Amino acid sequence: MSDFLVVEENLRSAMRFFGEASGSGEVRALDGTVAVFSGLDYGVFNIGLLTRGVRGNTSELESRLAELAHFFGERTLRWSFWLCEDLLDTPARRRERQTFTSFGMRAISHPPGMMAPALLAPVRELPAIEIRRVVDAPSRAAFAEITSVAFEIPHMVARAVYSRAEAWNGSYEGFVGMVNGRAVAIVAIVVEAGAMGVYSLATMPEFRRMGYGEALLRCATAEIRARTGLTRLVLQSTEAGYKLYRRMGFHDVTKFSVYLTK
Repeated sequence: MSDFLVVEENLRSAMRFFGEASGSGEVRALDGTVAVFSGLDYGVFNIGLLTRGVRGNTSELESRLAELAHFFGERTLRWSFWLCEDLLDTPARRRERQTFTSFGMRAISHPPGMMAPALLAPVRELPAIEIRRVVDAPSRAAFAEITSVAFEIPHMVARAVYSRAEAWNGSYEGFVGMVNGRAVAIVAIVVEAGAMGVYSLATMPEFRRMGYGEALLRCATAEIRARTGLTRLVLQSTEAGYKLYRRMGFHDVTKFSVYLTK
């Protein structure tokens, strides 16, 4: 499997979490796409993704977006689309932005899809951190709180997504980093396509640039590596995290464009 497909397949598996977490959502396989509805009127948690490439012309992409627009239109006005650029051929890519604009969507970010065969050794001494899996009400509440603060998501939305015990029964494994009894960082790991996918890595503002996020990520992936034998990691990087991931051994293998309804 091509590297970009490993990243893309892992992402699709991770995104299912948002259709299953609240108890009122849905994951629907469509023709060439998958629709993930969170049950909430919050666009970034209502997600469309391609499940196979688009080749030859833009009418194929348009028909898939039309089906997604119909699906979400019956449920919510706000939805987003995560597009792996390598799933489009050159003609479709040239007209990509115009195609999404015609569906009332605008590009909000272009995160690189990255991969590391294994993590490189730390370049500095990392602080001590206690790692806890998300398995109970306090750890779920901490995950929701840090998500809300770090990603500027309304607290009620974060709670609706992350607070149910049933949300954590699938492949989306959450970890909370504790320092002196306080939750300071979070990360989620998804095992799919022979790789550990890294999601929702975040640190509370007053604990940033101290190494806690990296320490938590290393501890969480070490735990899963011991259980699965996997060393390969994938993620979609934010601009703020890009230099850190490069230092840890990640390199670019593809690019995503994230579109959101206007």
